[in-house]
Amino acid sequence: MANVTRVTGFILMGFSDVPELQTVCGLFFLVMYLAVIMSNFLIITLITLDLKLQTPMYFFLKNLSLLDVFLLSIPTPKFIINSLTHNNYISFLGCAFQILLMTSFSAGEIFVLTAMSYDRYVAICSPLHYEAIMSSGNCVLMVGISWATGVLFGAIYTAGTFSMSFCGPIVIPQFFCDIPSLLRISCSGSLIIIYISLGIGMCLCMSCFICVVISYFYIISTVLNIPTTKGQSKAFATCFPHLTVFSVFIATACFVYLKSHSDVPSITDRLFSVLYTLLPPALNPVIYSLRNSDVKHSLRRLQQNLCPRDPHYSTV
Repeated sequence: MANVTRVTGFILMGFSDVPELQTVCGLFFLVMYLAVIMSNFLIITLITLDLKLQTPMYFFLKNLSLLDVFLLSIPTPKFIINSLTHNNYISFLGCAFQILLMTSFSAGEIFVLTAMSYDRYVAICSPLHYEAIMSSGNCVLMVGISWATGVLFGAIYTAGTFSMSFCGPIVIPQFFCDIPSLLRISCSGSLIIIYISLGIGMCLCMSCFICVVISYFYIISTVLNIPTTKGQSKAFATCFPHLTVFSVFIATACFVYLKSHSDVPSITDRLFSVLYTLLPPALNPVIYSLRNSDVKHSLRRLQQNLCPRDPHYSTV
């Protein structure tokens, strides 16, 4: 029998082996990370403090921003520290926690986005029953189930992944631990547990995708029956931000996790890994702040409360 050395950690390849480029990448990610975190916390603050934003749609949006903050905060600080210190090592336990938390928050985000599509469906297709169906208790229940299911799925996925043994090269060709890379360096003879986990994940994702498609089928059918163009535009405007965020998140996630990976990752693979990590959290506050009049008015009210105008000041 051949001796197998127990793997105690991995090397995250990142984007470059050149120390100067590593520093540049670290600083770039630091700036992007701070900007995205601050914008999402601004959305959370506005929804929490403004009584006019205490509606189901903004309740789901606040939870979506929270999930974005958590999802972005798992791999990015580690990558920034590694890039600035030129040390790409991550422990076995640290890699496991990255997989657990990123999978949990990603799954939770998909479920919250699905709940948001149902909220839009009820608001447009059954407006008279909206308050009864989307009561505060039902909204809390939907969000609670989304978070709990995400954590459960993350635990199953992580347990399946790290039940394998690793004896190959310990280099992960990404800036965070991802399951396709771990599968390539596994030396387990049987992958039945991870295949079961992947099957459960695919079923959950496809269920959410089908629910969103069905919701928007009825939404579009209802909106097209609105007699005025202005009414149609207003109805579509409430759905556009959610549909954009959902499409970007699903598209980037599918490319990262479903694309066949080569042993030597291309620049496209790494680029989409960055987009999957940074783009949805960055896109969420931008879309909802630039295209949403309620959020704009809430931001103005917050600015007026924080910086009240001097009553003795007058303009000529």
